[in-house]
Amino acid sequence: MRGKILLVVGLGVGYVLGARAGRERYEEIKAKAQQFWNDPRVQKQVNQAEDFVKDKAPDVAEFLSDGARKVASQVSGAAKPAPRRSASSSAKSSTTKPSTAKK
Repeated sequence: MRGKILLVVGLGVGYVLGARAGRERYEEIKAKAQQFWNDPRVQKQVNQAEDFVKDKAPDVAEFLSDGARKVASQVSGAAKPAPRRSASSSAKSSTTKPSTAKK
């Protein structure tokens, strides 16, 4: 939905900037845009969106903060050196020889 809105806005801006109709057409488009923006139905939706964002912003901030802490702990945990093998397991693996018999 956001992409569609951006596309329409981009097309509108492109038309206004690229139009050869002159100042009169620009003023007409500007008046229509202001009329649309000041429409009570549009303002109702704008207010609902603002209220929703104000309501959800703390939750989003907390979610992002928790995610950042989790990533930071994983990164700091990954910086530790790998555990060493015990001497007996490394000696055992070096004494065994792979089978190279041909049939």
